[in-house]
Amino acid sequence: MNELRAKDVLHRPLSSNFTADVGKGIIVGLATGIIVALFRWLIDQAMALARIIYPNLHTHPLLLLAYLGITVVVWLLLIAVIGKDQTDLLGSGVPQIEAILMDRHQMQWWSVLWKKFIGGLLAIGPGLFLGREGPCIQMGAAIGQGMGQHLFNADKKEQKLLLSCGVAAGLAAAFSAPLAGTMFLLEEITFRFQIREWLTALAAAISADLMTVLVFGTRPCLWLPIKLNLPKNAYPWLVFFGIALGVLAWFYQYCLLNSHYWYRSWTHLPSKVQPLLPLLLVIPVGWFDVNLLGGSHLLIENIIALPNHWGGFTGLLGILVIYFVVRFIGSMISYGAPVPGGIFMPILVLGALLGAMMATILIHLGLLPDTNYINMVVIGMAAYFGAIEKAPFTAICLLTEMVGTMEQILPMLIVTSIAYTVNDLLGGRPIYAALREEMFGLDEK
Repeated sequence: MNELRAKDVLHRPLSSNFTADVGKGIIVGLATGIIVALFRWLIDQAMALARIIYPNLHTHPLLLLAYLGITVVVWLLLIAVIGKDQTDLLGSGVPQIEAILMDRHQMQWWSVLWKKFIGGLLAIGPGLFLGREGPCIQMGAAIGQGMGQHLFNADKKEQKLLLSCGVAAGLAAAFSAPLAGTMFLLEEITFRFQIREWLTALAAAISADLMTVLVFGTRPCLWLPIKLNLPKNAYPWLVFFGIALGVLAWFYQYCLLNSHYWYRSWTHLPSKVQPLLPLLLVIPVGWFDVNLLGGSHLLIENIIALPNHWGGFTGLLGILVIYFVVRFIGSMISYGAPVPGGIFMPILVLGALLGAMMATILIHLGLLPDTNYINMVVIGMAAYFGAIEKAPFTAICLLTEMVGTMEQILPMLIVTSIAYTVNDLLGGRPIYAALREEMFGLDEK
């Protein structure tokens, strides 16, 4: 047998395309990070303005008429931006991206980029129950495609690679979560783990996150002060929690996939008028509690603080149920309308409310220390998201990076796995694949 030396086994220096691929991914990530950081900042300012406006509506009712007029103007601008060709501009944009990568759809990247940016602001800014991450992901994909076509003169295969980098960068910048952005691409979009693809996407996600750090700082975007682990005697109750979340995850999928059909059947409104309905309905919700509007990060922080304001079991559980019902119905009305917006944050908020309900019940029964209330909120977010998206790895990575702690990985894994399995047994599907089939027809076998 011939003896080989290192020079016979290793590649020649500078012969790999790795550096070139990563360099292109970094450029896509930097551009995506800048756009998404601006998008995030503008949404934050809009929600801050809402928290000023709504309390004044209580004391100055005449301002309500002016606000209704502004809402109509927002609606007119929104339908003008969306225009007639709505395929790429409605919803999160993730199903459309999947269709592009499957060669079942094409995207006009520049039109999608600026229209999704403006349309997303017009829909999410007034407080519709939509997430920012959907537009961020699609804008990142548009940037990747545009750079591939016009900056790098890439062939079709490399254009898809750079589009994929934009997907990872968009989610990473939306939540300051580069690992989750990369895992989302692999687990929910491409369904493969190729070295060239995931390393380039990770480089894009890291560089995009760097841009958001410059604007928002290094603190996790949903930092929660988890100080204590769950006691071991609480683990058996996680099984029941996972089963309940699995059933409710299937119910969420069922309602979301029917939302467009119900809109057409129940409202009998022209498509141009339909966005006005959720824009008007959020006004009484904001009147009741402005923190219920939008994505909403602030609502999750308020959920953590609720036990300090509602001392009794009945009162606390009652307000959590009310919040859940309002957010669930509002999410369906918002997503069913022909407007841009994602579902990540709405799902996380619902999961946080379910976790808070479970914690409240267990604490009342003496089965969980009240100091672990926050633990169940975080576990509920991860498990509900993981079951609906059918993406457990993305869920764990996302919550770990958003919350800023690794202490809850084991209970999150347990509850997420159970919820995932229950939803699967009930016939649940990966939500974006189901939405893609609803939009573009069933996949060819």
